[in-house]
Amino acid sequence: MYDGNEHTPKLLQCSHTVCLHCLTRIAASQTRDTGTFRCPICRELITIPRGGVSALPPSFLVNQLLDLMSRQRREVIPKCSVHINQELLFCETCDTVFCTLCTGGSHNDSTNSCEHTIIPFSIAIKRMSEILLYKANECISKLTQAQEGVTAELNKLTNAKDKCIEHIESTFQQIQEAIDKRKQEMIDQVNQMCNEKKRVLEEQHGLIENEKNKVEQECHGLQYQVEVRNITQKIEILTEKLDTAFSLGEPRENSFLKCDFTLNDSLDQIQQHLGILGKVRTSTTFPSLCTAQVEESIIAGIESSITLTTVDYHGNSRKTGGDPIQAEISLVTTDQSVESLLPLRIQDCEDGTYKIYFRARKPGRYGVKISVIDRPIKDNPLYFDVLEHNNPVAIYGSRGSAKDEFNQPVAIAIDEKDQTIYVLDTGNSRIKVLNEQFECIKHVTNEGLLGRSCTGIAISNNGLVVVNWRSKVVTEMDNDGETIKSFTYNAFQEPIDVAVDKSYGHLLVADNGMSCVFVFDEEGKILFQVGKKGTFCLISSVAVGPTGEIFVADSRVQMFSAKGDFMEIVYDEGKGKGRYGGIVVDQDNRIIASRTEQKGRSYLQVLCSNDKTINQYIDSYDSKLKRPNGCAVTNDHHVIVVDLGNNCIKKYRYW
Repeated sequence: MYDGNEHTPKLLQCSHTVCLHCLTRIAASQTRDTGTFRCPICRELITIPRGGVSALPPSFLVNQLLDLMSRQRREVIPKCSVHINQELLFCETCDTVFCTLCTGGSHNDSTNSCEHTIIPFSIAIKRMSEILLYKANECISKLTQAQEGVTAELNKLTNAKDKCIEHIESTFQQIQEAIDKRKQEMIDQVNQMCNEKKRVLEEQHGLIENEKNKVEQECHGLQYQVEVRNITQKIEILTEKLDTAFSLGEPRENSFLKCDFTLNDSLDQIQQHLGILGKVRTSTTFPSLCTAQVEESIIAGIESSITLTTVDYHGNSRKTGGDPIQAEISLVTTDQSVESLLPLRIQDCEDGTYKIYFRARKPGRYGVKISVIDRPIKDNPLYFDVLEHNNPVAIYGSRGSAKDEFNQPVAIAIDEKDQTIYVLDTGNSRIKVLNEQFECIKHVTNEGLLGRSCTGIAISNNGLVVVNWRSKVVTEMDNDGETIKSFTYNAFQEPIDVAVDKSYGHLLVADNGMSCVFVFDEEGKILFQVGKKGTFCLISSVAVGPTGEIFVADSRVQMFSAKGDFMEIVYDEGKGKGRYGGIVVDQDNRIIASRTEQKGRSYLQVLCSNDKTINQYIDSYDSKLKRPNGCAVTNDHHVIVVDLGNNCIKKYRYW
């Protein structure tokens, strides 16, 4: 800092200012016997005056600046009102201004006052002024941004208005063109009808004119006729002409031509529909207060949803829909980059909420960006985790000796009409009937269920169908267990599963001994068989698709036509490595099958004959499956599987 003593500012011939202390040091090191030194700023050669460097002229400009700063400091530095020369101090810890003389050296009675941060009050004012200025600039910046945002929204509003008006004009132009077209059609119709009538009348008018000329010619010179015979002939001719005149005397066409708009209520309907044509829509939604909520657990491969709730500026929930919603869901990698976007669909619930449906194909960290009316919502983007493991949503039954417990359940069927669940409880020789909430309704017994050897069950058009591998009898009963009919077939060796094609009333019985599927009509008459020796290896289950295709599972899944012709192997990757327990096909042609590998791993598999990319697994991570067998699907994309190893049934969401 320049001052009036050792650091007095001196002006060099090159117009640069250097303090006396530095000039003395430089001159001592550079002059030697030359009497000159170089300016430390521009390196110009400077001659030392006769009185030495102290004789160099002072820098008047710098001195004036020093005086100005000194006056400003004297004005800014606050002093004690009692001790005029004592500068006030400020404690940042206590936020207190004090004078050391007035307080006796300490601003409080605390013994820990030495730990407080004490600075001159002038510096505190300067710091607070800087903070105030920073906050003010930050506030101005935010307000400027807000102003720009409002300006942009005003511009968008103007553009939206222009688009609305353009759309209105375009729509009414179409209406006007349709009206003008109909108007011209009616005018053309009037002209056409008028011309038709006019043509007929003009033709008649011409005939009358011709006949009139002929009569005039016949009468010409009659007053000079004296021959009686000629006069008689003329009279006869005129008599004929008179008959013709009578036939031409009435117009052959009429002049009736009228345009009637009262034949129906079209005009009233037009006026009525014009009154309700179009609607100008607006919204009070305030996007930055709108929130989105993700389901508690999202499983890979299962359709999930995000609920968007909209509110207005005052935070009140909106009660109507119609807002333009945009959403993007993407998988976030470890470096926070976006790997891929998920396809999604947005449903307007018409009550101020919106559902965003999506399906994550693999587990990981995902982020969703949601905007309403082109503006982001609160907490945007929203991050969530997609889990790999799919656990059951409900379980019924367990190992035990209670009378209501299962004993070797093997198969299951669900009535698609009322979603009643029928579980073939083989060890108890009965069928356990449950409702959708897994509440036991009743038990069904029948002679066809005896012997603890029934292995297949299906829903028929009349009730229930079961197959008994020991007695080789197929029994159809009503829902109370009354036998409707039963039959056997002399070729049966080991019938183990049954399915029903309700469209044709066909009964399909899978026989392991014959390694084929027998197809019967409703009365039990054999129609044909699917497969032969070598086609299958220990059939585990048979199912019918929504359009009649036949699916057979052993270690593979094979598909046949409704007539029994081979179509394709849907899945053969696990051939020789495991075995399927049960198989079912839903209304969308998705195949859900239970499978157990040789190493003991059990799971549910979801396949699709129409889409080979679908191949997902339900591992039941927290509730391991043990020897899963028969399975059936509900109308809301849940599958219920019989877990023979755990003597229970488990319900999963599969799509």
